[in-house]
Amino acid sequence: MSPTLHRIARAGLLALGLASGAAAMAQTAICYNCPTEWADWGTQLRAIKDKTGVTVPPDNKNSGQSLAQLVAEKGNPVADVTYVGVTFAIQAQKEGVVQPYKPAAWNDIPDGLKDPAGNWFTIHSGTLGFMVNVDALHGKPVPKTWADLLKPEYKGLIGYLDPSSAFVGYVGAVAINQARGGSLDNFAPAIDYFKALQKNEPIVPKQTSYARVLSGEIAILLDYDFNAYRAKYKDKANVAFVIPGEGTIAVPYVMSLVAKAPHEANAKKVLDFVLSDEGQAIWANAFLRPVRAKAMPKEVEAKFLPASEYARAKTVDYGKMAQAQKAFSDLYLKEVR
Repeated sequence: MSPTLHRIARAGLLALGLASGAAAMAQTAICYNCPTEWADWGTQLRAIKDKTGVTVPPDNKNSGQSLAQLVAEKGNPVADVTYVGVTFAIQAQKEGVVQPYKPAAWNDIPDGLKDPAGNWFTIHSGTLGFMVNVDALHGKPVPKTWADLLKPEYKGLIGYLDPSSAFVGYVGAVAINQARGGSLDNFAPAIDYFKALQKNEPIVPKQTSYARVLSGEIAILLDYDFNAYRAKYKDKANVAFVIPGEGTIAVPYVMSLVAKAPHEANAKKVLDFVLSDEGQAIWANAFLRPVRAKAMPKEVEAKFLPASEYARAKTVDYGKMAQAQKAFSDLYLKEVR
């Protein structure tokens, strides 16, 4: 081959490589807070790739970290979609870092579980309680109440996610507070409880700690029913889920389209898929309550605790819960940590 033809061939291959790279990038959507170990996002991300052709890399942020990064990147967004607890979505809307989008199954989402304009919408929900590795208790009784966790016998065995950063941590704080007589205007009962709990030397991580419960490092984790059922039925661990006797709360997890998303068309495919029959079935089979109720198979629901237990799980004013979040976080950081 002549030098000229060689240069032309190399230029053609380079152009082809660049085009292939661009095509690969074009089939990407960046999600903040889509960790494979949480809520079976691993299965969901694989299904998204298989059915839509869009690759969504896993991401291990929590809700608070996701919001902080979206705000920091507001002028030059990196993410396309985000998955957060509902209070963080309400804050994200106020910050102007998400934009309206009504996915294909929009009409199947009940009112109250979506922003009317489409800035956020529920994809599934969970109920907070105790995820207990029974073997890691070494013969101690499975705790049944919030008060039980304050007993000295559970010293070093309890974990909860940082309530000043992780949504599940804040949910735990609200649940404790409501159960012990507080309100969204008065978090004194929760603060007093966390102060008392410090005597039991709790482990307080920022990210999902599913693996640490399975390993026995954390015996009792304040977490959702879906993680406990996954551990019991999928990973065959000796794990129990407890809805505390004094009561708890149930909360929605939501998704949003990021404002000025770099891959907006791909992002919309992702949001459509997680609300599709197949996407909702994946959540249901991971023991989350899909927002489209008809997607919950009877055989899966039969593995949940009885409805009489779930009667102790209440909803709250999620808008007010969002408004109270920063003040609670500041108070927790000042008084507890």
